[in-house]
Amino acid sequence: MYPFFRAGRVLAGGLRRHPMGTLTASALKMRVWPNDLDTNLHMNNGRYLTLMDLGRFDLMIKCGLLPAIVRQRWYPVAGGAMIRFNRPLHAFEKFTLASDICGWDARWLYFRHDLVSGDKLAATALVRGLFRCQGRSIPVAELLASIGYDGPAIDPPASAVNWSDADKLMLQTAP
Repeated sequence: MYPFFRAGRVLAGGLRRHPMGTLTASALKMRVWPNDLDTNLHMNNGRYLTLMDLGRFDLMIKCGLLPAIVRQRWYPVAGGAMIRFNRPLHAFEKFTLASDICGWDARWLYFRHDLVSGDKLAATALVRGLFRCQGRSIPVAELLASIGYDGPAIDPPASAVNWSDADKLMLQTAP
């Protein structure tokens, strides 16, 4: 089940803050709840990705993209994820979801998400995403213009480039 209460909390918190209009990082403090658990009694691997949606949602609010999304009727689409699990998160454990935009190309934004409990990294992921509207993908340049970003371009990290290359190979070998 989608974490609607957590999403509402992120939205309410974001609306109380003034958007920064820059590419800023997000840090959401959370706790592992019983509905996050799998049969091994630690956080389900799919839940990590679901919670990372909330990190990207918070980034959209913080950078001031939410008004453009509503006005233009854009909607976000995840185009893939690469995740590494380092250690489990157990019931009621507190953790922080740190999210940031780590680069982009003409089509994709690349996000890094780290789930940290105490001083230990539980999981880290790269996620690529874009926005769509009326059957077209919104170019990253248009997204950045909508928030008034005039800083330097940020190239995706080498790990994202290598992942994209591997993704292309995977498509070539698909049945």
